[in-house]
Amino acid sequence: MQLLPFTLAADATPELTGDLSLAQAIDAALRRNPALAVSSYELKAADARVAQAKARPNPEASLQLENFAGSGATRGVEALETTLALSQVIELGGKRAYRVNAANFNRELSGIDRQAQQMDVLAEVTRRFIAVVLAQQAVTLADRATALTDQTHAAIKARVEAARSPQAEQSRAAIARTRARIEQQQAASALQSARRALAALWGARSASFTVATADLFALPEVQPFETLSARLQNNPDFLRFATEERLREAEFRLAQARSKPDLNVSLGVRRFESTSDAALVAGVSMALPLNRNQGGIREAEVRREQLRVQSQTALLQAEATLFGLYQEMLSARMRVTTLRDDALPQAEAALTQTQYGYERGRFSYLELTSAQQELLSLQSAAIDAAADYHRLVAEIERLTGEPITNDYLEAPLP
Repeated sequence: MQLLPFTLAADATPELTGDLSLAQAIDAALRRNPALAVSSYELKAADARVAQAKARPNPEASLQLENFAGSGATRGVEALETTLALSQVIELGGKRAYRVNAANFNRELSGIDRQAQQMDVLAEVTRRFIAVVLAQQAVTLADRATALTDQTHAAIKARVEAARSPQAEQSRAAIARTRARIEQQQAASALQSARRALAALWGARSASFTVATADLFALPEVQPFETLSARLQNNPDFLRFATEERLREAEFRLAQARSKPDLNVSLGVRRFESTSDAALVAGVSMALPLNRNQGGIREAEVRREQLRVQSQTALLQAEATLFGLYQEMLSARMRVTTLRDDALPQAEAALTQTQYGYERGRFSYLELTSAQQELLSLQSAAIDAAADYHRLVAEIERLTGEPITNDYLEAPLP
């Protein structure tokens, strides 16, 4: 997905109302996330550093007075000699070019850091969007559980009134109904918190959208691990290593250039008060290269080698992390398909049979509630596994730096 420029004109973007898709949430966050403002200012600061690096040393003006207020012939100002001169440092060894190169690479690093920050926001939006969808499913499940306990309580009440079940069963059913309503309230509260957390990513103080639309059980195939591993270099974190390596090389060349002394040239005019004459004065000076910046050169060289080792280490760690995430994703997918295709149909059939048998006195109340809880538990586990799958997909996409599926989480809920 293409990253969008950040704008401070948050009020120019209309509030998100109605159904909310993941794409809409990402678009709003990338345009209006307050944290991204920092990176935009950093880019401007980097541009200013490039402009400063291009600047040449300032010329110097000097005024020198000689042969006055002395003794003998130099008493007073009759023998005064006044020299007004301008001097300019001429940088040798390509210092300015290397300095500009280093500043440009720093500017490029700021751009890469901004891209990484945008990807962090994108990943966080995806995580919080999934949390909202999961919370919505939890509310639906809690509503279903409440309706089920209401239905069971009504059935048991009728059986008690018909003297077909003991009063204790009605009491247990009432307790179960109360517990279900408490869990229903907790699920609704958790949903409001998740909605607020998501809206905060685009700078909103409250969530104005109606519902986050997604199908957690749509599990598109992802590419093989080898393909994803090859894409790690596209991650801004690794692009940063490549740019920083060029920066370290430029700093190394700059340190070498600083071992060469600069040339200082001057030109001025001298006035002789004793004769009222004037003459030009010129000069050239250069520092003796006793200090050839060996320490600075060595430090730059060490930093360059250190970065190469860090890059190799980071790549190995990223590959290991990617492998772990990929295996977890496959495991989550297997859990979803097993629960959805095998366990849930069996649990639904078992509940139907148990309800039928309970109504005819073949099963006890405990067996009925056990079948109900088993179905609800499996439904909850399936939802959690599906959410885990999409969270892991988001983590892998952040690690590889690009999408690994085409349209996950974009299908509306049935």
